[in-house]
Amino acid sequence: MVSIGIIAVGFLCVIGLLLLGLHVGTVMALTALVGVIYGVGPMLLNSMGNLMWGQMNSFVLTAIPLYILMGEILVNSQIAERMYRSLSDWVQWLPGKLLHSNIASSTMFSAISGSSVATAATISTVAFPTFREHGYNERWVAGSIASGATLGILIPPSINLIIYGAITDTSIGALFIAGIIPGLLLASFFVIIIAVAATIWPSIAGDGTGPETDRSGRWTRLIDLVGPVVIFALIIGSIYGGWATPTEAAAVGVVASLGLATYYGKLTFVMLNDSLLATIRITAMILFVLMGAYFLNFAMGILGIPDQVAAFISSLNVSPTVFVLCLVLLYLVLGCFLDALAMMITTIPVLFPVVVAVGFDPVWFGVFIVIMCELALLTPPVGMNLYIVQGVRNRGQITDVITGVLPFFIGILVLVALITVFPQIVTWLPEALD
Repeated sequence: MVSIGIIAVGFLCVIGLLLLGLHVGTVMALTALVGVIYGVGPMLLNSMGNLMWGQMNSFVLTAIPLYILMGEILVNSQIAERMYRSLSDWVQWLPGKLLHSNIASSTMFSAISGSSVATAATISTVAFPTFREHGYNERWVAGSIASGATLGILIPPSINLIIYGAITDTSIGALFIAGIIPGLLLASFFVIIIAVAATIWPSIAGDGTGPETDRSGRWTRLIDLVGPVVIFALIIGSIYGGWATPTEAAAVGVVASLGLATYYGKLTFVMLNDSLLATIRITAMILFVLMGAYFLNFAMGILGIPDQVAAFISSLNVSPTVFVLCLVLLYLVLGCFLDALAMMITTIPVLFPVVVAVGFDPVWFGVFIVIMCELALLTPPVGMNLYIVQGVRNRGQITDVITGVLPFFIGILVLVALITVFPQIVTWLPEALD
């Protein structure tokens, strides 16, 4: 057993190494290596190869490259662009006009991509030219895109929820279902924020117009929403219909996305090549980080760190609400220094046993930590969505994007408060379908 003091020093060392720019997978592996040698001795390292192979040779983890490939196919075949334009036809009656297109399209694209980064890049590319043509406030445009894109890691299928489920051995199907209501609730908050702001300050919607659409054209373009809806229904329906595991459902989604690309005449060798290369790069990065996380998890188990932390938290005798508040503050601070994936993977091995010991549902905590990762995607100076939107925007300062996300940041905090006071928002649907 190691003391709480040594655990705190080790955690600070991890943060320090990450701030120096070392890759998160490398940092976790080095920390685990030092911990094993310090606590047990170098002889245990002989079994590391077999341990890592046993952890990474996982049918569950196969879902990660499959969901990434599905999202890449939909992006590279311009299906996301068609979806955006179709949704724009139907939201312009709301105060804020086209700003709601960003939220609506982010919500739908999140349901078929599983990635906030892909969602932010795709929606930004499609949206900015139209908004500039009609004089919309770019802070609100950028803020709504960056914030709406965070739904990509909450609404299923979510890569982050798969990773959480793999690390904690929590049902990925239950996690997927649990993310639906909070995801839709958060999208609704974003819509309300835009509508209220546009009512108070009509100038944020520019000239108050959007692309002209005749009624017949609006109904014709509805066909572009059918494909994404069918893919989402196939994935979730096959999982909870008992026809497929989450991994097999991912394969179904890939086949469906290929069929949709073929329907639109976009299935080419170049498109497939670009999609496969992007999938390989992203998957390699994620699995390298996961390997470091598994090694660190093993080392902490050997050293008894989760038990020590759980005993320390219990000795504080704080209420569950205060405990959650402390977690929120911790993640808000970490989000200023770590990207979302690094923050999640470095904290789960330590906090998960503590959270379960305190009495929280593992599925609830999975959704909670993903929501906190959404905040990290919007938190300067390392919020990934901020830089992606600014990169596509390619003018002005990133402070405009940061200012734009502030109202939506508040909406995410309201959701955190709601699921803390009413955890049934997260747990009801998985329990009802169990």
